[in-house]
Amino acid sequence: MTLGEEAVLEAETLAVVRPSSVRERFERIYGILRDRICVLDYPPGSRLSEEELAQEFEISRTPVRRVLARLESEGLVQSVHGVGTIVTDVDIEELQQVYHLRLELATLTGKLSPIPRTAADLDRIRALIARCDAALLNPDQRVFLRLNMEFVAEITAITGNQPLREVSERLYVQVARVVLKMMPQLGLVEEFTAFRNEMAEVLAAAEIGDLESIGHIRRAHISMSFRRMMLNRDSARDS
Repeated sequence: MTLGEEAVLEAETLAVVRPSSVRERFERIYGILRDRICVLDYPPGSRLSEEELAQEFEISRTPVRRVLARLESEGLVQSVHGVGTIVTDVDIEELQQVYHLRLELATLTGKLSPIPRTAADLDRIRALIARCDAALLNPDQRVFLRLNMEFVAEITAITGNQPLREVSERLYVQVARVVLKMMPQLGLVEEFTAFRNEMAEVLAAAEIGDLESIGHIRRAHISMSFRRMMLNRDSARDS
């Protein structure tokens, strides 16, 4: 799917599924803008215009301003006096502490108020694995991150502990762009393969109802991903 097709799909979805409340509309617009930032549709340095966004979503500038304020609180954008709202850049070194916290929180996923997985939940993970296999035939980094974001949503849904879910989601969106930024050094096929292995391991654990082990699987793969990025960073410095 091209960027233009994605934009059309977003617009059509907004037109067909009108949120029934102000809160639902806020969450939907926030999700769309957050995802655009994470997959670099809005690359670092991009200026987000309140007026243009208000026109796109057919709302006033006040809710747009609230959405941008939330994105700023998560470190995805920055309000610059006299300039406007600018998409921030990402750096692996600045986010090391975020990764360390994600490692510790990952093991709590299947411990705090775990929610048993249904057949539909398992089918969605199987579908993600199938889409990953298809994507490996023609790897694309945007497709990789979109699949990763969907999988993280499935993992986050395992816990019924709302504070844990909210913190985990917030930390993930802070680091998601790092993977795309470092993809030329990491290797797209290698990252797809590692991601596919993680999904297969999580699915196997979910199929037998071992939700606690899913947190440990997730922690291991976050750790390995972080380690690969640090090694490639060091290698790039030495070359």
